[in-house]
Amino acid sequence: KFEMENSQQIVEQVIRPTGLVDPEVEIRPVFDKKNNYSQINDIEKEIKKTVKQGERTIVNTLTKKQAEDLDIYLKQQGIKSNYLHSDVKTFARTEILKDFRLGKFDVLIGVNLLREGLDLPEVSLVAILDADREGFLRSQTSLVQTMGRAARNVSGKIILYADNQTGSIKKAVAEVRRRRKKQLAYNAKHHIKPKTIVKKIEDFLDTTEQ
Repeated sequence: KFEMENSQQIVEQVIRPTGLVDPEVEIRPVFDKKNNYSQINDIEKEIKKTVKQGERTIVNTLTKKQAEDLDIYLKQQGIKSNYLHSDVKTFARTEILKDFRLGKFDVLIGVNLLREGLDLPEVSLVAILDADREGFLRSQTSLVQTMGRAARNVSGKIILYADNQTGSIKKAVAEVRRRRKKQLAYNAKHHIKPKTIVKKIEDFLDTTEQ
């Protein structure tokens, strides 16, 4: 199903053949002063839940150092993780993504690459750290594309960590919820039950990074 928006005739595909809908979005604080509880504490807890379900998590950071530091921390907590950014060689990136899909580790941490053409149906949780740091990596478009990584799995869920709801966050969340409403209505009307995408490992990859 396609719809026309505005007078510019923008064509948008809202309905997916699999019946999958855009995931629900939760906004949680970067740091809860009252309970002395940070986004890192929270995502660690969420990752462990996802691991128990046999599914994967993508964590989107703002910097390469933050990705590397989080990878070290998670490993210290007994969580299998890896990171991916522009300093990682192309061949190594391909191997990392293949291992991620194969389940050799459960959490993939990265910066900008994670919104660029990655089709990872095993991922049910996408977390965006410091989502309220307005800029290119946290623009409306970037947020929507990053959140879309969880739209391949029927259990898809998105968590934005933000102490303040920026204009980009409000617009991105509104867009995802608009699409989700249409998708749910279409599925109900046509009695469609969403199914997680099944994709062979060899059918993949596109690891283009900006």
